[in-house]
Amino acid sequence: MVDAYMRAALDEARLGLAEGGIPIGSVLVIDGQIVGRGHNRRVQRHSTILHAEMDALENAGRRRASDYRRAMLSSTLSPCSMCSGAALLYRIPRIVIGENTTFRGPEDYVRSQGVDVSLTADDEAAAACVEVMRRFIAAHPALWNEDIGE
Repeated sequence: MVDAYMRAALDEARLGLAEGGIPIGSVLVIDGQIVGRGHNRRVQRHSTILHAEMDALENAGRRRASDYRRAMLSSTLSPCSMCSGAALLYRIPRIVIGENTTFRGPEDYVRSQGVDVSLTADDEAAAACVEVMRRFIAAHPALWNEDIGE
């Protein structure tokens, strides 16, 4: 099954890598439409918090609470505690993850708060998410560790 949202998030991850950043991408979807796209821009913007999910939320602009409650966040990598917290704050009911083998955020906790957290059913996109992260981590371990707070 092709997951168009995950593929859009993967495009964002590749864009971030091309910019010299960490290859993680995310999209915010409301009522079937992508309303925000983002990628990890910590390196590019010298930011402490600009992870892909945060960038997608920022690029979606200000929204009503009722919009977020109809939303889905699609991310190439399992969201960290900060990004998971943003999803919980805005009560985003669904998060789809490209992969959680290179990094796993607090998925069980997020589920315990009523959020539907699942891996993409798009095996090709999932494999691409893993591959881009494995290559990046192998090439830039110090930068990766900085991104995850190690």
